[in-house]
Amino acid sequence: MNPQLIPWISLLIAGVLEVVWALALKSSHGFTRLPATALFAVSAAASMYFLAYAMKSLPVGTAYAIWTGIGAVGTVLFGIVWFGEPATLWRLASVALILAGIVGLKLA
Repeated sequence: MNPQLIPWISLLIAGVLEVVWALALKSSHGFTRLPATALFAVSAAASMYFLAYAMKSLPVGTAYAIWTGIGAVGTVLFGIVWFGEPATLWRLASVALILAGIVGLKLA
């Protein structure tokens, strides 16, 4: 594997784990459900670990923006599918703008 890809793969893992902890946080109902609370804690810590690893090589602004972008987009999409949140035109257009920003930062 190309060593230059490892920070990007780490950042992708961190972003996916951000989605996991956000959904677990919602499912924990204010930390009153132990399994969801435990999943939140583990996935949040792991997400931070992978983000920190990626930031050793990637610019902080790029890494942080992509991490939050992956988390935001993933959380919105899973919120629509799993929690029945509204999929309005404005929400989906906003997700598209976030995706465009992520791609732009990766290409810059």
